[in-house]
Amino acid sequence: MDAPTPAILKKPSVYAPKNGVDKERIERAVREILYAIGDDPQREGLLDTPKRVAKAYEEMFSGLASDPFEVLGTVFHENYRDIVMVRNIEVSSFCEHHLLPFRGTASIGYLPAKEGGVVGLSKLARLVEVFARRPQVQERLTTQIADALEAALDAEGVIVEIECEHSCMSFRGVKKSGSTTVTSTLRGVFRDDPQQQAMVLNLLRGGNKS
Repeated sequence: MDAPTPAILKKPSVYAPKNGVDKERIERAVREILYAIGDDPQREGLLDTPKRVAKAYEEMFSGLASDPFEVLGTVFHENYRDIVMVRNIEVSSFCEHHLLPFRGTASIGYLPAKEGGVVGLSKLARLVEVFARRPQVQERLTTQIADALEAALDAEGVIVEIECEHSCMSFRGVKKSGSTTVTSTLRGVFRDDPQQQAMVLNLLRGGNKS
């Protein structure tokens, strides 16, 4: 019997690839912003700024045109029934409220299904990048990564934890540099089985240290 279609695939407005970035439109908008803040887009130092910003945005928001299930790619059916975890994956994203960056790390773990489905370790880092390269809030980023991994692997348990510093707090507003935001989600047996939860949290924290 074929596996059911993951629920995440039924949300094309969120997960399906979009059209390419309209760089000319970005350039026009950046010129207007420069005028609006009281500067002159025609002065020497700003002449190429709209083009540079458009190129940067194309890269920084490329996740909008990426399919997370293509990123996860081939699932290997190995005889492995223990936790897989990758810690301290670099995260660089943009807060959608002010379009200012937030940066930090993500850690991802999962317990394969009974069939033993696993993915290449680099795919977990790429999955983080796909969702991070979109206008985001950290809470949604955390759940999107977990949703995709849980659906693609039919994993028995999933954990995602992200810790980031937000420049919308450190550069503006309250201006509290050094403060970090931590978000986490546990799915399946990692949420419901106390023994599995204790085991995965111990791995996440680096194990017992003497």
